[in-house]
Amino acid sequence: MSSFTTLLALIVMGLVVLVLIRGLFNMLQGKDANKSNKLMQLRVMLQAIAIALIMLTLWLTGGGR
Repeated sequence: MSSFTTLLALIVMGLVVLVLIRGLFNMLQGKDANKSNKLMQLRVMLQAIAIALIMLTLWLTGGGR
C-alpha cells in the first residue's frame, strides 16, 4: 500500500509541475488572465493532494523509523 501511495504522490507532484509551467507560460504570454488564475487554483489543489499523500505514505511506513 505504501508503494502505491508513494507512486501516486510522485504522479501528483509531476502534475503540479506541469500545471505550474503551463500557468506561468500562459501568464508570460499575456493570454487570458482568468485561465491563469484557474491554473494556479488547480496547482494549489494538486499541492494539497500531494501533501496529503506524502503524509499518508509517512504514516503507513512509520515515518521512516
